[in-house]
Amino acid sequence: MDGSPEPADAPLAEAEAEAALAAVDRDPVSGLPAAERAARRAARAGHAVAASTAERAWGHALLHVGELDNAVRHLSRAAAWGVRAGRADLAAEARYKLAFAILQRGRPQAALREIDAALPDLTGMAAARARAQRAIVLHVIGRLDESLAEFEVALQVLRRHADLLGVQRMLINRALVHSDRHAFAAAERDLLEAETLARELGRPLTIGLIANNLGLMETLRGDVPAALRHLDRAERIIGAHGAQLGTLHQDRAELLLSVGLTAEAKAAAARAVDAYRRERRSLKVPEVQVLLAQAEILSGDPVAALGHARAALRRFRAQGRREWTELARLSVLSAQRAAGRRPRLPGEVIDVMVATLDAAGWPAAALDAAIVAAQVTAERRVRRDEEEHDPSGDAGDARAGVEPAAGRRSRTADAAAGYLSRAATASRSRGPALVRARGWYARALQRRAEGDARGVLAAVRTGLRVLDEHASAMGATDLRVHAAAHRADLVALGLEVAFEAGRPDGLLEWSERARASRLLAAPVRPPDDPVLTALLARLRSVTRDLAGQAAAPAPLLARQADLERRIRDHSRRLAGTPGDAPAAPVTPRDLAASLGPWALVEYVRRGADLHALTVVDGRVAVRRLGATAEAADLIERLTFAVRRDARPDARPEALAASAALRDAAAARLDALLLGPLTEIGARPLVVVPTGPLHSMPWSLLPSCAGRPVTVAPSATLWHLARTRPAPADGTDGDRSGGAGPGRDGVTARGRVVAVAGPRLPAAGPEAAAVGAIHDGAVLAGAAASVEAVSAALSQAGLAHLAAHGHLSAENPLFSGIALADGPLMAYDVERLPRVPHTLVLAACDSGRSVVRTGDELMGLAVAFLARGTSQLVASVLPIPDAATTPVMVAFHERLAAGRPPAAALAEAQRAVRGDDPRTAAAAAGFVCIGAGAVPVRSRDPERDPSRDASRDPVRDRAAAAVERGPAR
Repeated sequence: MDGSPEPADAPLAEAEAEAALAAVDRDPVSGLPAAERAARRAARAGHAVAASTAERAWGHALLHVGELDNAVRHLSRAAAWGVRAGRADLAAEARYKLAFAILQRGRPQAALREIDAALPDLTGMAAARARAQRAIVLHVIGRLDESLAEFEVALQVLRRHADLLGVQRMLINRALVHSDRHAFAAAERDLLEAETLARELGRPLTIGLIANNLGLMETLRGDVPAALRHLDRAERIIGAHGAQLGTLHQDRAELLLSVGLTAEAKAAAARAVDAYRRERRSLKVPEVQVLLAQAEILSGDPVAALGHARAALRRFRAQGRREWTELARLSVLSAQRAAGRRPRLPGEVIDVMVATLDAAGWPAAALDAAIVAAQVTAERRVRRDEEEHDPSGDAGDARAGVEPAAGRRSRTADAAAGYLSRAATASRSRGPALVRARGWYARALQRRAEGDARGVLAAVRTGLRVLDEHASAMGATDLRVHAAAHRADLVALGLEVAFEAGRPDGLLEWSERARASRLLAAPVRPPDDPVLTALLARLRSVTRDLAGQAAAPAPLLARQADLERRIRDHSRRLAGTPGDAPAAPVTPRDLAASLGPWALVEYVRRGADLHALTVVDGRVAVRRLGATAEAADLIERLTFAVRRDARPDARPEALAASAALRDAAAARLDALLLGPLTEIGARPLVVVPTGPLHSMPWSLLPSCAGRPVTVAPSATLWHLARTRPAPADGTDGDRSGGAGPGRDGVTARGRVVAVAGPRLPAAGPEAAAVGAIHDGAVLAGAAASVEAVSAALSQAGLAHLAAHGHLSAENPLFSGIALADGPLMAYDVERLPRVPHTLVLAACDSGRSVVRTGDELMGLAVAFLARGTSQLVASVLPIPDAATTPVMVAFHERLAAGRPPAAALAEAQRAVRGDDPRTAAAAAGFVCIGAGAVPVRSRDPERDPSRDASRDPVRDRAAAAVERGPAR
């Protein structure tokens, strides 16, 4: 004591302070006012012991609401009051709480000194709590083994004293260390025990924090749906208590990044940085900057990535966090390599980075560090070789003391091989899927360095199999598609080795492995979900209301965005079917058998170059065509011209200019993409595009005019669609049936439906004409609701939908066509029990897809293909309403006469090519996708309008084709 007498009501003041401390322990937000009152009363009355306890409670509460500066001030006061009371234990307890605040400010070494200074004055329970705080600091600076040892000592004391609250807190924090070490079973045990204790102690906010940590653990383990469920639960609980959300945003960013959702990951990371800065939690900001650097690399912006990585490196150095500093250095190197630079780092610095991250117990970071170190070292060897062959002679070995070139090359090669060996021996058989796949990538690089091409391809196949099994555990389409980004390094290596081998059949296999992998898995219909059904119905209602508004009200747009977010998040929590691997790439022999007289052209990118693989009469050939960028530029010109032709207000001079632009671009594209491929002759074509070629209107190329052309995401998918036996009712509900030629067509009589959407004057007559051609059912007006159309699609063998179309670039699963009560979206298609074998989408942009990494596709047409539709016709461009009808009538006349869809479309496009520019523009946008060669017979096949020169179904059925009207 300081010798001054305590007032008579000191016991009451101390009781009030202890009660405030307990209230803050239960709920920092609601307990804060009590702590503030107790501290002010104790200070006014000079109750030193009570003031120290109450100030500590006040500072603790402020920590949890993000007021770090105020927390530091009150915890410092608590320590000072403890000294004034002569109570070293009170001062020490305040100091280790103060250490946590200092830690959050980004000064871990200072926090460690504060705790170490407090420990000698603490005993028993207080000492155990301080040791637990010390363990947290050790975790932050990357000393994981020491951290676990401190937790073990502290937990023994707290369990012995039955301090359930203390045990619960330590279990939560120890679980984070276990998670970082990928000891997931131990982490889960700790968190579940902590949650049980939190429920017993009545601590709802803590339950939210535990849910957050469970989400992080599942992210690291690779169970994305489980992680999303935990994080969503955490956000509800933590948000309801008004507590800090920065950590949750950071963990969500890490989860989104793990499945390649880079845009959403960057948004979540930005929210985390804002929260941390607002809360003055400087410690956490550079951790998020590392995440942002990784996200920018994945999204193709290495310059931005380098900025984030360098900022993180500076901050970690200032914080004295050695392990995190080396992690940031790894991000800098990765960004430099992604930008095409050759990092110039001394070998000793790289050695330290690899050794530090390996010792830190971070398996994923250690693995990536070894891979990048090997690549940087190998590049350094190449640079030195180039310098040694410099004709100026400046880089020769004549200088005194310079190691001979041969010796340097040998030592550099040995160093690179050592890094790869370290990476290749780690993490291939256990741990999270992403880490195991990276281990196989390291093994493939090792085999490549040894000159073992067969070993490279074997390792790449195994790594891809690991990733495909990982993706199969995700039920949501967008998660599976974006997660395919993790295949990029593996398939790029496989493709490069196949190119170097010079064997076209081997290149075909790796071209197939590199594209549309998620569409090759068997379709899985999500279970009936009343929550999702209700959300989709509400979104349809809002979308229908928006469609009727000239200027959309902001509240309605906000409601639409909120509903879309809720649908997306709800769908992502759906688990998949683990182990459901994609179909193996089709062999050249099987492909040749299913092609018959057709030729296949598959486009492949190698760096900036575009190559073409052809399969004709069982022979596979490959040749370089030119630059991908040139093809992309020409496609942009071509589609611009067609879009201008389709405008109702286009003037004659504008139409003439667009015709010239269109014809010039089409001729150059033809020469670039098909001209060199003399082996294909005049055969019907199966085209497998890549990148920008997915939006190509193929019928406009001179050599494709009148030629049957069908487009497929991959040759394997085309082969599966072509050989899939058609069910007796014409629908395609699954892909599990045995293979068969499927060349006898589909009996569609009685199973045809034509649908007309709202707000299109020509859609009703078009649907009626199609229904009459095939003797099918027609749904129009109020009868064409989403429920009625979904039921009809589930029973139809052939369906035609004439409606407004919409492609959502941000979330393609919201792409759809407008029906009477709102849009039928890709989300709805995924839930159909069965889909038509043959489908026509006469709607704007209905055939376009959003192309993701690895030629993974998303959109409405792709949703039908993924559910099992074998062939469809849709437009990759906007199409004018009235001008579309004659094209579709001509197409269906030929289809009904027994022509396969690709041939029927080609003949219809040729028939209207010389007509009104708007009709020709409407025809140009349509492409056949999928099998394309299976006839759909619904009437006498001998009746072929293409052979009857005296009768043109276009003019007979659509006299007003040139009428101006809206676009679809």
